[in-house]
Amino acid sequence: MSARPDAANQPVFNERGLLDPLIPPEAEIQKSLMQQPGQSFAAWMETRVARRATRRYDWNALKFQAEVDPRYRRAQMRYVGTGGTGVASDANTVPSAHFTFSTMVIPAGGIGPMHIHYDVEEIFFVMRGTMKVICEKDGQRWEGVVGERDLISVPPGVYREEHNIGEEDALMCVMLGSPKPITPVYPPDSPLSKIKRN
Repeated sequence: MSARPDAANQPVFNERGLLDPLIPPEAEIQKSLMQQPGQSFAAWMETRVARRATRRYDWNALKFQAEVDPRYRRAQMRYVGTGGTGVASDANTVPSAHFTFSTMVIPAGGIGPMHIHYDVEEIFFVMRGTMKVICEKDGQRWEGVVGERDLISVPPGVYREEHNIGEEDALMCVMLGSPKPITPVYPPDSPLSKIKRN
C-alpha cells in the first residue's frame, strides 16, 4: 500500500508539542468546575449530570459526511462537551473541562471515514457490535477488530477509520482528550477534505 499523503491542512505545533489553541488556561478550567457563588449544592451537582432520558441521537452532526457517502451516516449522543464532530455548542451536556464523552451509533456496514486529530487522543470503547479499526501513520498501516467491551486509544497525529463489520448497529463510547477538540481533518484525497464546514 502506498503511503497516506499528509493531511490537507498541516498542523502548527506549539511549545507543548500539540496543537491546542482552543484549550483555555488551566486556572479557568478549574474555576469552571467549582460551585458558583450563591449556587446551591444541589443545583451545582445537577449541572454535573447528563441523563439518558434527556439525550437524543444527533443524526445531523455528521450529516455532511453522509451526503458524500451514505455509509458515513452515524449519530452522536453527547454527554460531556460536544466532542469532535464540529457541533459548536450543546447546552444539554455536562461542561467539559479536560475531555469530551459521547456515544456513537454506527449502522451495520457503516464507516467512520478516515480522519486525523492533531491535538488529542481519541478513545473508542465498543459497548455493542464489532468494529474494524484502521490506523495509518507515515506509510504504515494497522488493522484490528474490537468487539464488545474492547477499547482502542488512537494517539494524536494518527489517521483512523472505523467500520461496523457486524450485522447490527454498533454502539461506541467516544472520548477525546480536550474540552474543545479541534475539528478533525481528512486526507487530501478524500472528498470530505474539500467540504467547507460552517
